[in-house]
Amino acid sequence: MTRSVRRTRRMLQVAGAGAAALMALSACSSSSTSSDSSATKSDKSSSASPKLSGDVTVFAAASLKESFSTLGKEFEKQHPGTHVNFNFGGSDSLAASITGGAPADVFAAASPKTMKIVTDKKDATGTPAVFVRNQLEIATVPGNPHKVASLKDLTKPGLKIVLCDKTVPCGAAAQKALDASHLKLTPASYEQDVKGALNKVELKEADAAVVYKTDVKSAGGKVEGVEFPESAKAINDYPIVLLKNAPNAGTAKAFIALVQSAEGQNVLSGAGFLKP
Repeated sequence: MTRSVRRTRRMLQVAGAGAAALMALSACSSSSTSSDSSATKSDKSSSASPKLSGDVTVFAAASLKESFSTLGKEFEKQHPGTHVNFNFGGSDSLAASITGGAPADVFAAASPKTMKIVTDKKDATGTPAVFVRNQLEIATVPGNPHKVASLKDLTKPGLKIVLCDKTVPCGAAAQKALDASHLKLTPASYEQDVKGALNKVELKEADAAVVYKTDVKSAGGKVEGVEFPESAKAINDYPIVLLKNAPNAGTAKAFIALVQSAEGQNVLSGAGFLKP
């Protein structure tokens, strides 16, 4: 075999070996890319939010009863396996229960002042967020037989008026409106929450009560609403917060998110609440 032929054969062998090495390297790179891609997908899957489940206990101001009940049903529908339990009442009583150790996940108060009872005791997680506002209105018996047309009309002799207790947000707001108008009322009774005051008028045990617009709306034809300009000086902000020792914090956060979402705000606006 000539020297020229041997040289040519050696060059072909080297070229073939190089091509084989390149193919192996390409296959290894492809395998590594595929492996990395699979790992990324796996990481994304493992970091996905876990499925929500279990009970959530929400302590909420009485005026939120109708709208929160609607949102609770919607939440359960969106997250099968969850259940929202509500405790509605006067915000001050709810705050006292929370600071006293009552198990709850979420607190929605009718005023920053009552929320402060909870935050001052370090029983909340994070900063409370205002999610709606509410304005006062006079509720009279249907037909408004006493012709109540203003806040001042509630001072007429012979009228049986009911107010919320001054310690609860609706009562504090009513007193603020009265003070701004330089008016003084002597109610037949002070009720522990706004639903209690409204109920007196619905049962015709009182001629009128100062409640929230949302409560007049929820009562339908059982009462008649009378707006008064002084209410603009006593609008209540409603804050909501996750509680420190929430038994089901993950699901509770999701409920708060629903309340603050566009969907939640539509429900609340439909009930008569004002935007925050």
